[in-house]
Amino acid sequence: MITEQQLEDALTFMKKEASEYAKSKADRRYLEEFRKTLKARLFMNAPESCKTDKSKESWAYAHDEYEANLVGLQVAVEWEEKLKWQLEAARIQCEIYRTQSANNRYMDRAAQ
Repeated sequence: MITEQQLEDALTFMKKEASEYAKSKADRRYLEEFRKTLKARLFMNAPESCKTDKSKESWAYAHDEYEANLVGLQVAVEWEEKLKWQLEAARIQCEIYRTQSANNRYMDRAAQ
């Protein structure tokens, strides 16, 4: 049974964390888009020893800055997913409470 206090806690959590989830989603999207910009910059700054586009691309992908971006993206996706599922769990608690309340009303009417 979900108590009214648990319902209140779930709703408070959802209100509090909604903006954090939005920020984490925006951070993830930014890092995804920035990855393209970073690759282009690195591609353009590849050493002269990289003669072909393929070798420039390989150099860019192997660059420390590109790897750092990927690590940041990994952290952002992890944080976004964590918040997403915490919010989903809170939403489900609210749905369970709603179902319980409807069942209780039905049982009260049936007992009359």
